[in-house]
Amino acid sequence: MQGGFKECPLKVNVGLGSLEQWDESAINRRAGKLAKQASGVWPAPELAVDILNTYRPKTIIKDSYSIKDHPHLLSAPMKELFGTFRKEVIALDRCVSEEFLKLYVAYKAETNFVDIVPQAKQFRISLNMRYTEISDPRGICKDLSGFGRWGMGM
Repeated sequence: MQGGFKECPLKVNVGLGSLEQWDESAINRRAGKLAKQASGVWPAPELAVDILNTYRPKTIIKDSYSIKDHPHLLSAPMKELFGTFRKEVIALDRCVSEEFLKLYVAYKAETNFVDIVPQAKQFRISLNMRYTEISDPRGICKDLSGFGRWGMGM
């Protein structure tokens, strides 16, 4: 655009043309300024508590599971193997979370990317990826697309 941000007619861009640096702190300052402006333009509605309660989602109490619900993960040698596995998976990224479910353990970032079904002497691991993308020189992976399974439904 001719003139760049210095001549931009949009009020939301006022001041961008005079910035010397566009780095993380400048972005954070701008985000704060825009958030403050937005809250003035679109203030939160003021409704009576009884009206708000009508529209609030009903709390669904979900069964809560833990490692104690998976006895195969607590006995040797599976305990050590699972400890090593979970440490490595969680270390992949700060956003990775672990969720114990009734029949399996899920590891999630935005969605499940790997599930483990604990068994007496092994784990069944399901990866959320296309089978054709897996490098499996030893031929130990199976394509379970289309089969009903716990976890990601592979």
